[in-house]
Amino acid sequence: MKIYQIEKRVVVEDDKKIKDITKLRPSIKTSIDLIKVALSNDLTVSEYLKKTMDTTEGTFPKQMLSNPRIPIDSLETWAFGVTYEDSMKERQAESDTPDVYGKVYTADRPEAFFKSTLARLKGPNDKVGIRKDSTWDVPEPELTFIVFHGQIVGFTVGNDMSSRSIEGENPLYIPQAKIYNSSASIGPCWVPIELLDYNNLKVEMIIKRDSNEVFSGSGNTNLMKRKCDELNKWLHSSNDIPDGSTVMTGTGTIPPEEFTLKAGDEISITIENIGTLLNTVMEV
Repeated sequence: MKIYQIEKRVVVEDDKKIKDITKLRPSIKTSIDLIKVALSNDLTVSEYLKKTMDTTEGTFPKQMLSNPRIPIDSLETWAFGVTYEDSMKERQAESDTPDVYGKVYTADRPEAFFKSTLARLKGPNDKVGIRKDSTWDVPEPELTFIVFHGQIVGFTVGNDMSSRSIEGENPLYIPQAKIYNSSASIGPCWVPIELLDYNNLKVEMIIKRDSNEVFSGSGNTNLMKRKCDELNKWLHSSNDIPDGSTVMTGTGTIPPEEFTLKAGDEISITIENIGTLLNTVMEV
């Protein structure tokens, strides 16, 4: 069951059926509306949708799924870092102060940082940014969860665009390496939490330049040192998060040191049983 936002509509794809939920329930125009209605009826999102979709009405043309917008209007996007051992090792290699990454990997408290506002957040087929003042830039493919009333309600695909040169110069520059125009994207859809084995999902990334593949790599969320429930608990510690916000959970797939993104590159991130997020790179 995959949930899309297409224009001002919520559309669900399930078992080869595609239903326009907004046509069936006109009050549901966004994913946040859907979550609110489901929970108010003491149902999970998938339970509510199965009841709603049990009709011959509301059929939606499949070709319209090719141009979705961001799957949820996330007022805030947060992110965690150094949640995979490979990520910890790569950060140590790029940094003049490598000890901080080893310490945060083994510490009780994880690294968490603010990533994006809704106005800066990009969606499927949008352009994502690399900084003009950076010399080493990479995308980071990340399982991304959606929170509502403090709980995880679903998952989408995330791209945490990052400047490795700026972060590597000094860890105190992490906000500048991570937070800038068009530095995050999510999509193309989201899947309710109760339908996913989110601790065991394959994550793949392919980068193309002039139609030629210049990087491919993969990992699995079963390699995360900290699981999503633990990250969510830390995120909400003394910190109120708006309903519908999204949280990136770190990456285990990182291009090698000799690779940096260029304007025009095409990034494809696929997470098993969720979908594929496509973006093109621009300089910002």
